[in-house]
Amino acid sequence: MSRSIAREVAMKLVYSRLLGGQDTPDAVLEKSEIREPLDREEKDFSLALADGVAERLAEIDERIAVNAVDWSIDRIGRVDLSILRVAVYEMLYREDVPVGAAINEAVELAKRFGGERSYSFVNGILGAVAKQLAEED
Repeated sequence: MSRSIAREVAMKLVYSRLLGGQDTPDAVLEKSEIREPLDREEKDFSLALADGVAERLAEIDERIAVNAVDWSIDRIGRVDLSILRVAVYEMLYREDVPVGAAINEAVELAKRFGGERSYSFVNGILGAVAKQLAEED
């Protein structure tokens, strides 16, 4: 199973939902450059991430807002916000995903799909969330 591909699909699902769409993993695959079919585990992981984001959206956005100094949620680019939401969900609620892995995967998605400086922005916010989580433990 490729969790990287599953995260990409999850990010695209979160993005689609942000814009009012109701895509499925299969629909996302049809619209994207991903040409490998997802296996059942990858689809389940993608849906678990996207649905987890939807269920905990207020808590996730609060974490992002607190750590996005001088940025409101409304000012964050939609792609960057979708990437951040998936990563913060993983950091907060997925015990099977190391915090460092969630950050690294998010930075890679930001490099591929975000703007010129998105990866730096995403890395900064997620680094601050990670520090906050470490202080809470």
